[in-house]
Amino acid sequence: MVKHETDVLIVGAGPAGLATSACLNLLSIPNVILERDDCYASLWQKKTYDCLKLHLAKNFCELPHMPFPVSAPTFVPKYMFVQYLHKYVTEFNVDPLYNRNVESAWYDRITKRWVVKAKNGVSGFVEEYVGEFLVVSTGENSEGYIPSVNGLDSFTGSIIHSSEYKNGTKFGYKNVLVVGAGNSGMEIAYDLFNWGAQTSIVVRSPVHVLTKELVQLGMYLLKYLSCSFVDKIVLMFSKLLYGDLCKHGIQRPTKGPFYLKRETGRSPVIDVGTVARIKTGDIEVMKPIEEIKGDQIMFSNGQQKRFDAIVFATGFRSNVRKWLKHDEGLFNEKGMPHLKSPNHWKGEHGLYCVGFAGAGLFGISNDAKNIANDISQIVKKK
Repeated sequence: MVKHETDVLIVGAGPAGLATSACLNLLSIPNVILERDDCYASLWQKKTYDCLKLHLAKNFCELPHMPFPVSAPTFVPKYMFVQYLHKYVTEFNVDPLYNRNVESAWYDRITKRWVVKAKNGVSGFVEEYVGEFLVVSTGENSEGYIPSVNGLDSFTGSIIHSSEYKNGTKFGYKNVLVVGAGNSGMEIAYDLFNWGAQTSIVVRSPVHVLTKELVQLGMYLLKYLSCSFVDKIVLMFSKLLYGDLCKHGIQRPTKGPFYLKRETGRSPVIDVGTVARIKTGDIEVMKPIEEIKGDQIMFSNGQQKRFDAIVFATGFRSNVRKWLKHDEGLFNEKGMPHLKSPNHWKGEHGLYCVGFAGAGLFGISNDAKNIANDISQIVKKK
């Protein structure tokens, strides 16, 4: 078995891993990124729909030490963000090792080193990597999640997760059900409608609907005002803009949007035009699925309807528990940090995590800088 040694091992080459490596490189701290896919930021490059734009203004989405160009729009489209990442890895000499699927990682208490075993997807051999520090940068969105649904196996149409959806080209004039009314679900439903699909969406739980301008306003006001006061201001404008959405099947949560984001990590929906189509009946809101029989789907209110396809916009899950054998008290049973932000990123014996704050790219940037600075201080003391 080939053995590689370095100071810092980073698992995952998404924006979180890239940002951490860049910060370490600026401090001249040797590091290696192990990435299971054949490219960095594979979620962005391979598993996001074409019409996606960053949901926050660009100043909240910058990775450390490199702002977006002044010419970039306030809300950056996916293709432009990928271009930004291309420039980022070049600028900071970030060079991941690809096709390395991490199978296990543990802390050797004798050598006081982290040991990571990864299978090389090209050669088929298992490689061993050893380092004083381990950074888990696989994030909250490691694996697409499809919930258990009674009769799903019997569905005769196509079933995909939102990470497999690119655009609605092949869904034109078909009956498509989107399950999940977060940002991805709402945007995919709108995109499907624009491609001519007969679109329905399952809204399973209460959700706040805001415009991108309201979110931008809220983010600005949070610098100066309490979260509860900002929530009141933003909700007042939301109600003026959208009216009572209950009659259209969309309930508002009892807690405010920024409070929920801070406490649970759940973002408000940033409307791209979906609500208007829901109001006109072009996109039909459905209750939760009760059962599926062939191409017929029964809903909890007794309604039944035929569908050709289902898109599950039901989110992602962490996969940390599958490969990290020693979590040093950092992660809970769901593979998420025990502690809430801003104290979530550091464990014991040189274990760190980045991209688990529920704060998007803004949180990633803060985590990466904190981790690099902390490692630098430890190294300097030796």
